[in-house]
Amino acid sequence: MDLHLTGKTAVVTGASRGIGLATVRALVAEGVRVVGAARTITPELKESGALPYAVDLGTARGPAELVEHAVRELGGLDLLVNNVGAGDDIGVDGFLDVDDARWQAALDINLLSAVRAARAALPGLVERRGAIVNVSSITSRLPGAGPIAYSTAKAALTAFGKALSEQFGPQGVRVNTVSPGVVRTAIWEDPDGFGGAVAAAAGADHAQYLAQLPQAFGMASDRITEPTEVAALITFLLSDVAGNITGADYVIDGGTVKTV
Repeated sequence: MDLHLTGKTAVVTGASRGIGLATVRALVAEGVRVVGAARTITPELKESGALPYAVDLGTARGPAELVEHAVRELGGLDLLVNNVGAGDDIGVDGFLDVDDARWQAALDINLLSAVRAARAALPGLVERRGAIVNVSSITSRLPGAGPIAYSTAKAALTAFGKALSEQFGPQGVRVNTVSPGVVRTAIWEDPDGFGGAVAAAAGADHAQYLAQLPQAFGMASDRITEPTEVAALITFLLSDVAGNITGADYVIDGGTVKTV
């Protein structure tokens, strides 16, 4: 299928690994010129074919700085993927253990980074009738399944995308959300990361816990999602082939969410 993306320009945030890196690679393979943004530029991002850009998107100025840089480098912007989110610093603490600073940090990186990037990008996206995809999480629908600040921020991100789609759809900009469940990334696979912390809290060996995740989450597919699968969905939604899809929230979770 020809997605008609050749020659388009894009920004992908959180591009150094996982879903973001897979999205960069998918877009580059479709002929898109991409600026891949991350706080730390990995060798994989450098070799992806994108133009890497180091920036802290959890700051007030970072997202606008990124968009300005991308417009200069690419000559304009057609596509924006707000993928960056909390990862290495996600904890498993309860509500009473999360202070204002950690709430603010969760909101800054998971919600306000997208708000700020969209604010900077939308004038150009309106001119070029572009598209935005925000990467949320199934914890926006199952808030008890994730850390409370993270889940709340992702729920707000999903609502934000819906509101943007209503406001800017008449101006030719499509805005959609992708909500993954458990994805095979470092967040889950690193024994010292979130997955390791969850396993430890459950009193389980990390490797065994990962093997049992599909059963524990009640996945119909009996396996966790691959980053390339999420990237394929994002790429489709950015394309003209999905030209009348806007305001949607696509869950990709192996059947974890049971409601309709």
